[in-house]
Amino acid sequence: MSSHKVSIQPSASIFSKIIHDSRSLGVLLLLCTFLSLLFTNIKATGIHYANFWEIVIPGFRQLHLPDTLAHFINDALMTLFFFHVAIDIKREATSGELSSPRRMMLPAVSALFGVAIPALIFILITGGTTYTRGWAIPTATDIAFTLGIVSLLGKAVPHSMKVFLTALAIIDDLCAILIIAFFYGSNPQLTWLLIVAVLGVVIFFVNRRLQNKVGTFLMILLGIGMWYCMYRSGIHASFAGVVLAFLLPTNKLATFEKHLSFPVNFIVVPIFALANTSIVISSAAITGLSSPLSIGIILGLFLGKPLGITTAVYLMTKLRLVRLGDKINWFQFIGVGMLAGIGFTMSIFVSILAFHDHEMLRDIAKLSVLIASALAMIVGYIWLKLFSKAKKWKETEIHS
Repeated sequence: MSSHKVSIQPSASIFSKIIHDSRSLGVLLLLCTFLSLLFTNIKATGIHYANFWEIVIPGFRQLHLPDTLAHFINDALMTLFFFHVAIDIKREATSGELSSPRRMMLPAVSALFGVAIPALIFILITGGTTYTRGWAIPTATDIAFTLGIVSLLGKAVPHSMKVFLTALAIIDDLCAILIIAFFYGSNPQLTWLLIVAVLGVVIFFVNRRLQNKVGTFLMILLGIGMWYCMYRSGIHASFAGVVLAFLLPTNKLATFEKHLSFPVNFIVVPIFALANTSIVISSAAITGLSSPLSIGIILGLFLGKPLGITTAVYLMTKLRLVRLGDKINWFQFIGVGMLAGIGFTMSIFVSILAFHDHEMLRDIAKLSVLIASALAMIVGYIWLKLFSKAKKWKETEIHS
């Protein structure tokens, strides 16, 4: 018996290390994207792979539920992703790096500039065309990929900059969630929204009165009801996950985060990548890369993100709203801004919503996101590596 236990422990330890390594999800998403693109563009599997995600789930249409696999992944499973992200936001806002207005100021303003400048670049390039409805595509930062690349960089990125980037990415995700909720839903149905509000009040009181397993079970059931009503209301259903996370008591955040980390990071998000990077790389799609839509996305993510973030930091230092120590390492801020241009999950999600009725534009947008994210990943990595080797920079200390 004892020898059996010894043989299991090393593999369990390796598995634990893999799932807790911030690089693992980035590698897994790259693999899923590669496989999805490969299966889509191989003649023998292309049609079957694309059709697989459009399989109709029996009975779901009659129940007014997302009725294809792709639709269910994007509207139901991704609600878990948004729930998990919102828990992270609430935890940081209550006890972490965003727990006071002064600590929140620099990453919050930088995130807002990092959302506004890419959107502005996109609108200037695509203004007056049908592409403009995709204005939010280049505004998002993918936390998994960004922090994965930062982990690979090791000491090339000082601890204070890692904290800054993490806080910025979290606030950026909050901006993306709000944009999706208010700009990419259909016409709101007030009756369903009223039921959502009532359920929210009930969940609030359940969470406070029943601090036990029964209360948790009731909250989950009511949360599913809230998701359904949100789905019927016209506001994107994923927003239900955000509302539910903000209704969670602070003492339950760690428990839910612990139980959700593995299924969200290693099941939901990879499935999302497999389903939504099924892009046919045709001559039309490649030609589309020279369109204003593609140029707006690539320039928005690759140039707009670092420009917006660096501008925000510069203005806040000049206005003496924050103090960054004796020697500001602007090369680090530019490099971190480049990494924030890795859009992926959120940007692809917005692409689906923005061009849900136009498959070709949707594919061009997704392909552009992949190109921009790859550029941001590679150039940001090389930039930070080169400047860390060229000179041993004094770590930038961020003060309020």
